Amino acid sequence: MTTVVGIRFKKVSKMYYFDPNGLPLEKGTPVIIETQTGTEYGTCVTGLFEAEDERIVPPLRKVLRIVGENDEKTLRAIARKAEDAIAVCRERVEKHGLDMKVVDVEYTFDGNKITFYFTSDGRVDFRELVKDLASVFRTRIELRQIGVRDEARMLGGLGVCGKQFCCSTFLDEFQPVSIKMAKEQSLSLNPTKISGTCGRLMCCLKYEQAAYEHLHSVTPRVDSVVQTPQGPGTVTEVSLLRGNIKVRLDASPDTPVKTMHRTDVKVIRHGRARAESREDPPEET
Repeated sequence: MTTVVGIRFKKVSKMYYFDPNGLPLEKGTPVIIETQTGTEYGTCVTGLFEAEDERIVPPLRKVLRIVGENDEKTLRAIARKAEDAIAVCRERVEKHGLDMKVVDVEYTFDGNKITFYFTSDGRVDFRELVKDLASVFRTRIELRQIGVRDEARMLGGLGVCGKQFCCSTFLDEFQPVSIKMAKEQSLSLNPTKISGTCGRLMCCLKYEQAAYEHLHSVTPRVDSVVQTPQGPGTVTEVSLLRGNIKVRLDASPDTPVKTMHRTDVKVIRHGRARAESREDPPEET
């Protein structure tokens, strides 16, 4: 077991383990940390705790110090420089005639590297752009192409629910989402109804998927033959969340269907929908 602290570099990003270096760190403490690319700013998202050695990816780098007054001044200066840098980069992109959209910029705390994030429909030859930017900023330049979901996370915004994007508030990493989830949740397959602002399937389709999978496993599908207290019948309609099903009894097929709870029937033969094998589009990541 090793004493570690969990730290994120951004508000919403993957958590990494660091050596607390004997510092009294608590959740929410801003710190300066040692990374592979230099010193960086981060925030503790956990207090000190004991982690199993197999969960730690060596080398375990150290927390250098808790953020002080001078560090806060540096961070404010970095924020001002980032605003200027993104404007310069966009101007140079236009000058070079590149088909790319600059989304965000990130300075390392020590100023040794600037990373520009951009989106593009295809591959971009930005070698001349990198040389141009390096001559302006006199430091190491990296251009990193990101997807539309990452763009939405960086820019933020409001979803159709009226709340801020999940990806920019609490999602540590994107989970695979597929059109099969929308089908199993009986949602409209209209792309405008099930897609987020980024144009990809909404991340929230994943949240209730486990519950729907369980309900599908315990609820007879349409066309299933079931045994009811009134005799055998065929399922004609299913209310998945309520657990109610409508059954047309074999003994009186011309009478109105009976509504009963799924626990009141026993499946004799599953409907075709359950046994049916179909290929769905690949998951979105």
